[in-house]
Amino acid sequence: LRAEDRLDDGTPICLELSIDNAGQACFDFTASGQQQWGNLNAPPAVTWSAILYALRCLVNEPIPLNQGCLRPVTLRLAEGSILAPHDQAAVVGGNVLTSQRLVDVIFKAFGCVAASQGCMNNFTFGDDRFGYYETIGGGAGAGPGWHGCSGVHTHMTNTRITDPEILESRYPVLVRQFALRRGSGGCGQFCGGNGLIRELEFLAPLHMGILSERRVFAPYGLAGGDAGRCGHNQLQRVDGVVVNLGGKNSLAVYPGDSVRIETPGGGGYGKNDDCILASAMMMQPVGNDPLA
Repeated sequence: LRAEDRLDDGTPICLELSIDNAGQACFDFTASGQQQWGNLNAPPAVTWSAILYALRCLVNEPIPLNQGCLRPVTLRLAEGSILAPHDQAAVVGGNVLTSQRLVDVIFKAFGCVAASQGCMNNFTFGDDRFGYYETIGGGAGAGPGWHGCSGVHTHMTNTRITDPEILESRYPVLVRQFALRRGSGGCGQFCGGNGLIRELEFLAPLHMGILSERRVFAPYGLAGGDAGRCGHNQLQRVDGVVVNLGGKNSLAVYPGDSVRIETPGGGGYGKNDDCILASAMMMQPVGNDPLA
């Protein structure tokens, strides 16, 4: 079995998977891209964790979460690659982002589920007195017999988000919007889940950061299903100027500025002509849309 996907900077994650009659499996990632200058490098432990998670999802019986269930598995990595970086390489994004792409690639090889949002949407803000960090959910991929869930954490994360009342009472921000991102899940016989929209206004001079993926390469669909929509991050200054932040950024913000994070949707599964027609109509300009 073979599968490939790419991080937003173009780095390939390539898997060749073989399973013999004795049940021994070899996960060969040696064709994956080189380690990068940024922080998306993932130590081998992250790849092992992704394999363990994926196998426990796929096997239809309870498996203890221990080293024993990995005895039939051989892992091959290329030294100096993004999945086996040198000890001086930055790796923080490998744990929270590259891990998601690893799971997508493993499930893609088996053809069992479309891509989920593939991101943890890591959002931070603070100053020299405090720091706040949250991860934001998105859309789950659809599969043969089920629609993807909307507005949830997928695969390698399950953190809960802070209640808006607590967030606003303890930090100098206002929650302007926190809602499902309608239409962001991929169409298909079974549709991908929708992502989220999270918009916060800053009430004090702060420093904010965003570390995210799936802003360039969309979460793929399977078996004829459509891809989910990419995520998008933007900053609106108090004077009305809107700036595209890209997938990864760190900058100063001021009172009245607001950040809007649109998380990716999940991919759809299976072809559905009615869904494809409806999706095409939604993409038309409003003036030409008979449903407008």
